[in-house]
Amino acid sequence: MKMNIFLLLLLLGAVICSTDAVTHSLKYFYTASSGIPNFPAYVSVGLVDDLQISHCDSFINRNEPRQNWMSRAEEEDPGYWEGQTQTCLGQQQSFKANIDIAKKRFNQTGGVHVVQRLYGVEWDDETGKITGFHQYGYDGEDFIALDFDTETWTAPTQQAVITKHKWDNDKPNTDYWINYHAHLAPDWLKKYVDYGKDSLMRTELPSVSLLRKSSSSPVSCHATGFYPNRAEMFWRKDGEEIHEGVDKGEILPNNDGTFQMSVDLKLSSENPEDQKKYECVFQLSGVKDDIITRLEKIKINIRTGHGSSEFPPEAVIGIVVTLVILVGIIAGALWWKRRNNGFEKANTSETSSSSSGDPKNQVNSEQEKMMKTIS
Repeated sequence: MKMNIFLLLLLLGAVICSTDAVTHSLKYFYTASSGIPNFPAYVSVGLVDDLQISHCDSFINRNEPRQNWMSRAEEEDPGYWEGQTQTCLGQQQSFKANIDIAKKRFNQTGGVHVVQRLYGVEWDDETGKITGFHQYGYDGEDFIALDFDTETWTAPTQQAVITKHKWDNDKPNTDYWINYHAHLAPDWLKKYVDYGKDSLMRTELPSVSLLRKSSSSPVSCHATGFYPNRAEMFWRKDGEEIHEGVDKGEILPNNDGTFQMSVDLKLSSENPEDQKKYECVFQLSGVKDDIITRLEKIKINIRTGHGSSEFPPEAVIGIVVTLVILVGIIAGALWWKRRNNGFEKANTSETSSSSSGDPKNQVNSEQEKMMKTIS
């Protein structure tokens, strides 16, 4: 139970939000773990624009679509999902070996340990700029990453130096991944965006509520049901944005494919006249008008008693969905948010071009490259 809570807390900080309305992303997160009872030893998820498109784990042992429009991949490429399943099965074995190798490197025996892999691309559909990322982590810390500028592997920890030297000497493998991020991955991303354009390009406005657990608790401005996840929300006083006493939450997914977020305000005064000066502002990318909720116009819901919650039922559902959908991300997304402290993404090309050769051969090649361990 404690581990489930631990994972949940990690995942609450794992949702990634892009601020650029014309940037699309393809991300894959692989997670292998040991020492966690009743929990899949391997989980992989794929996301397009932070919307889950695929899922595989060691319980179901197959890769499955998570969006109806991903059925087009099978229509255009018969055997697509079988190929993805084979990649998943092969990854399970290599990631199991990765944990054993890492434990030896760090002189560890039992306990809970996690190996993650994060890779993918972002594509600016206005400029054509491609940005790639490819890295591994162990127990929530950076382990090794591909530097696209130098075309070498970067090892931030001594235990990864052996792997760095081995992979740097395997030039064909590095060249493959450079090419994959520059050409093959962007081509797949463009296909997926086309498949799901009706869903990915839609706009849905949220419902906004002001919630309060008790008369002395912060006021939570909660927006739910919006899409896309490129949104901002903040408090203003007398028309000016404020930061003191404000606690902004992460953007979380709902179970219907929309998103939710909240921003809390600790009131400096309970005087009704002072409270009238506050307003919550929600901004959604692509929407001109802000949604403004004034404190004076909203009846604050006072929730008291044991087991009460600041969050409405849909918020609780969203938290559970976060655990189920993004369990494969765990610390991978935490790397993403630590850009200033960890690995920076690198431009792989200014524009992407089509890869040559048979796409099926490219997929098979990718499967082979993915089976490499960190030995």
